[in-house]
Amino acid sequence: MIGWDPAKYLEFAGPRLRPALDLVAQVPLAAPTEVYDLGCGTGSATRLLAQRWPSAAVTGVDSSAAMLAAARETAAGPAIRWVQADLEEWRPPRPAELIFSNAALHWLPDHATLFPRLVEALAPGGVLAVQMPRNHDAPSHTEMAAAARTGPWAARLAPLLREHPVAPPAAYHDWLAAVVARLDIWETEYLHVLEGDHPVVEWTRGSALKPLLDALAADERTAFLADYTARIARAYPRRPDGRTLFPFRRLFLVAVR
Repeated sequence: MIGWDPAKYLEFAGPRLRPALDLVAQVPLAAPTEVYDLGCGTGSATRLLAQRWPSAAVTGVDSSAAMLAAARETAAGPAIRWVQADLEEWRPPRPAELIFSNAALHWLPDHATLFPRLVEALAPGGVLAVQMPRNHDAPSHTEMAAAARTGPWAARLAPLLREHPVAPPAAYHDWLAAVVARLDIWETEYLHVLEGDHPVVEWTRGSALKPLLDALAADERTAFLADYTARIARAYPRRPDGRTLFPFRRLFLVAVR
């Protein structure tokens, strides 16, 4: 299990939350009574759901105790229930009206089985709404894989690489079309304008890079991070205004049972 760092993840809270806002806007439900946020993390998107449907019973589900602790500390407004659970094994206690997931399900394997199973957990007319990063062909990730495969750490890091955890949109259509009444799939590429020194490295340290860094001893971590940082500096140079542009593609899916 990955030991997530809520503070590092929240350094880019604004751009990480924007896809959740875009996904919430496409959920075709007027007044669900029960809502689940699967892989809720620090609860930023969960609070959006509670604000959008204030009369609903909203539950945030995550496997990380640290993330859930951060979610509880920042909870405000409508009451939210927080549940720690293995996302691969999780099932709602009864058929759900809305299962929402923002930037979490790409960490789980076997989407061909996972997504139909989540649809089966919906009540008739219920909605599965999912956003996942599909930026793994970008330099932020390909250079991470290249750095992992060079150097004395290669044997340890190569098995941790998850180079294509999200399938092309057509695959999700094929897996779900026969079991849903309505299916909407699209992709958006955001252009994040980032401040500071090596912001793309800092972004990935809160997400895809963390499992690799956790697998290394302190001296190896320093060397690996230096290699990756040099690669990223070439791939994402600072613009004339001092900022760094970070294009980031994400896949969205809204399925109605």
